[in-house]
Amino acid sequence: MNGRDNLLRALRREGPDYVPHAITLCDAQLDRMQRESGTRNPDDFFKLDYRYLELNPTRLTHQYDAYFEDHSALSHIDEWGVGWRKPIVEHLSGIVSPMRHFTSVEEIEAFPLPDLMADYRWEGFAQRVEECKKAGCLAVYFAVQIFEPAWYLRGMEPLLMDMLEDDPKAAACLERITAVLESFCRKLAECGIDLIVYGDDVGTQKGLLMDRELWRERLKPGMRRVIQAAKGAKPDLLAFYHSDGAIEPLIEDLIEIGVDVLNPVQPECMDPKHIMKAYGDRLSFWGTIGTQTTLPFGTPAEVRAAVEEMILAAGKRGGLVVAPTHVVEPDVPWENILAFRDAALRQKKNGKG
Repeated sequence: MNGRDNLLRALRREGPDYVPHAITLCDAQLDRMQRESGTRNPDDFFKLDYRYLELNPTRLTHQYDAYFEDHSALSHIDEWGVGWRKPIVEHLSGIVSPMRHFTSVEEIEAFPLPDLMADYRWEGFAQRVEECKKAGCLAVYFAVQIFEPAWYLRGMEPLLMDMLEDDPKAAACLERITAVLESFCRKLAECGIDLIVYGDDVGTQKGLLMDRELWRERLKPGMRRVIQAAKGAKPDLLAFYHSDGAIEPLIEDLIEIGVDVLNPVQPECMDPKHIMKAYGDRLSFWGTIGTQTTLPFGTPAEVRAAVEEMILAAGKRGGLVVAPTHVVEPDVPWENILAFRDAALRQKKNGKG
């Protein structure tokens, strides 16, 4: 059984040989890994069983310039038209929302969206998916989101007010994004992708960002559509849903719309053992190792113990990819990163699932 096969068995709760692991490092930690190990490739250093695949880059480079008065403060404008300020710390950049001053549905409908379905964007993609699988790795696309690009474009407060007041601008913005992503996810599935990372951050440390009924009315239908578009084309495709925070009130809804994998299950916000016990017969999990607590502030022994505890909680059936719950930030000691890797690889070597 290769890494891809084992990862699929874990996510389908079919008794993997070992609990897979995952990790993403910030740039400062990648630089550190280069100094400490001689490589800047986390796939090799951590012996990861998956790969993130991307489309070819867009050729539309200036279609959003007119929506920004001052380009000098921006590091770049992304392909959705969102302006990003130069980061102060690592990847923590400010957002400039091009729709923030829009007053009509017509302005939202006239705003150009990315050319995700252009043929040139897909050249060679299906081949890269197949090569990834042949190399024994899970082929993953990151990421498909609806609420996040909507509030990036419109601004968080304006979009939430539009949603609360039943302003048609909210429906127009969310529908345009959903329609584009519906076709996009269907195409990903047709190209053979194994897993699509969906998600929108809708949780805070203590609860939901919005009322559950508002989420159900405004965001759940669109997420259902983009998940089912992919699964309609490839029924065995896995739908991974990301949201930070305390989102247990949404878990039953997420299962209902086709989510297979929940990420990141922050231990600072939700008890991973409780979540596994309550929903683990219908849902798998990717994460559970705290990046607000254990990784930056624990000892290497405590990091190893946390990894081993989650592996034990998963049991022989599987249902877990053990991972930090966020990008590993600069304040995490290198020794703790090694402790995470060593604990994960030890049980992989021993074949303990």
